[in-house]
Amino acid sequence: MQFSENWLRTFVNPKLSSQELGHALTMAGLEVEEMTPVAPAFGNIVIGVIIEAVKHPDADRLQVCKVNVGKEVLQIVCGANNARVGLKVPCALVGAELPGISIKQANVRGVESFGMLCSEKELGLAEAATGLLELPADATVGQDIRGYLDLNDTLFTLKLTPNRADCLSILGIARDVAAITGAPLNITFNSAPNSTSSNRTSAKPVDIGSQSIALSSQKTMAVLVNAPQACPAYFGRVIEGVNAKAATPDYMIRALERSGVRSISAIVDITNFVLIELGQPMHAFDLAKLDTNIEVRFAKAGETLTLLNDTEVKLQADDLVIADNKRAIALAGIMGGEPTSVTDTTTDTFLESAFFTPDAIAGKARRLGLSTDSSYRFERGVDFGNTLFVLERATALILEICGGKAGNVTQAVSILPTRNAVNLRYGRLISVLGVNIAKDIVGKLLSQLGFAYTESAAGFAVQAPSYRFDIAREEDLIEEIARLHGYDKIEAIAPTAALNMLPAPEATLNKAWLADALCAQGYQEVVTYSFVDESWERDLLGNVNPIALKNPIASNMSVMRSSMWGGLLDTLTYNLNRKQDRAMLFEIGATYHQTKDSYQEETRVAGLFYGAAQPEQWAAATRDVDFYDVKATVDA
Repeated sequence: MQFSENWLRTFVNPKLSSQELGHALTMAGLEVEEMTPVAPAFGNIVIGVIIEAVKHPDADRLQVCKVNVGKEVLQIVCGANNARVGLKVPCALVGAELPGISIKQANVRGVESFGMLCSEKELGLAEAATGLLELPADATVGQDIRGYLDLNDTLFTLKLTPNRADCLSILGIARDVAAITGAPLNITFNSAPNSTSSNRTSAKPVDIGSQSIALSSQKTMAVLVNAPQACPAYFGRVIEGVNAKAATPDYMIRALERSGVRSISAIVDITNFVLIELGQPMHAFDLAKLDTNIEVRFAKAGETLTLLNDTEVKLQADDLVIADNKRAIALAGIMGGEPTSVTDTTTDTFLESAFFTPDAIAGKARRLGLSTDSSYRFERGVDFGNTLFVLERATALILEICGGKAGNVTQAVSILPTRNAVNLRYGRLISVLGVNIAKDIVGKLLSQLGFAYTESAAGFAVQAPSYRFDIAREEDLIEEIARLHGYDKIEAIAPTAALNMLPAPEATLNKAWLADALCAQGYQEVVTYSFVDESWERDLLGNVNPIALKNPIASNMSVMRSSMWGGLLDTLTYNLNRKQDRAMLFEIGATYHQTKDSYQEETRVAGLFYGAAQPEQWAAATRDVDFYDVKATVDA
């Protein structure tokens, strides 16, 4: 989840720096994977307007421009092909430091230049540019460009765990930041976020859940849900007379781009903006391309649908679709259909906001080779208590930006998910966390999370809100308290327990001690298979009735060993065949024996000494190992 810090701070603005905010989020379980400034560090760049542009006397591709920067008019030589009178552009004054460029007074082919007109490339906002960055006509001359373009911003990228789908929106992250820091949460919405830019408009703030829309159209679209278990809530509204060619406001384009979403058209941009802002996927249909009514159903046998990405998919019986009277028009919760999509010629639209259950959406996009922001959210769960408000929010933005007349909401609501109370035992909380958190502090933390609760002597009965569908059991609540208290504040306390010496009978030697002692004598430990060749048992040990395996892995591993000798001699042979003329080997392992009525397993130690008694050396004559050398090992 990538988002703009400035956008987040319109909802909650704790008194923390960007780095401190990132640390607080990570310590609360929302890992900040990356923090990136929107623009490189630069200053002394203001908005200027070109008031005169004449050809350079000694260069065909250069112009000598007079640029009003507010306090003065500067002469600047410029080679951009889009420099013209009346254009408002970023102007770097003498002394400005741009990425890789220091702006100084210069003489360009005999003409003095007192600054530089900038493209997005010079500002570090793009890798390439074809001309100057053109600013809107209402941009304030002399205003600092960082403030106007909202460049004092940082992009946060969160690495969210699958259970925290509530944080796949600016509002969701803001709720968590408010809970973590105690900063007040501003749950009101303006038509445009707060900004110092003069080209942004403002609207009356509206409390969440109470968006008021002036209804001026009587046109509606009937909605029928034939799969209520997969779509418990569906809301839709007709908006007539929209201007689909309207320009998307700059603030919205920037907000989308800083969230990794490209601008397409005003209506589509609004649905994407609300998706990121509130976490609710939406879709807009061209009303003229729909046939009569809207139906939510499962796909019919052999039904096909051409999606917005121009891919034709063959639907299966468990695919949930949005349909009109003739055919499927959208793959529910995943992607809309191309034949009914909004275009520049759209005048009337049908706007939908629905709640699809995770079970109905999970795996469907993956099966079709798709990955969309919508399916990503619906698979993890969307706030079913906010579906209607999101429709109202998007309607208000469309009316403001594209105009039009809104009709009544048509809806089909069945049985929404229930949020059962979860019991949190205070004693269990303290036992699991290993730290003492006062009971009133626990209650305060639950309140900061927006959880309703009733307190008792044993603990709390907690009712989580609709957007926290991951709270299902006591462990979930303990985790919430732990992360808000702060994982870094939970001390690492070593466990304490009473320990007693265990008996160590002298008649039994410890295997590890034996191995260490033999290694100290110069022996090397080997590990061989417990499955051996039947001929080893017969020829070496005279065992004519070894324990046979019913399903041996190889013909030469068909019986269980009754002695360690076969493996040791096999290892010795392997070494001799490779010109190793001296070997000191041992193995500690199990041998297997059978009696008339049972099988037995015994742990044994066996050793083998072959070759010279000592490695070849000048201090002693070479001699072969004998009985007394091995006896010394056994005695030791």
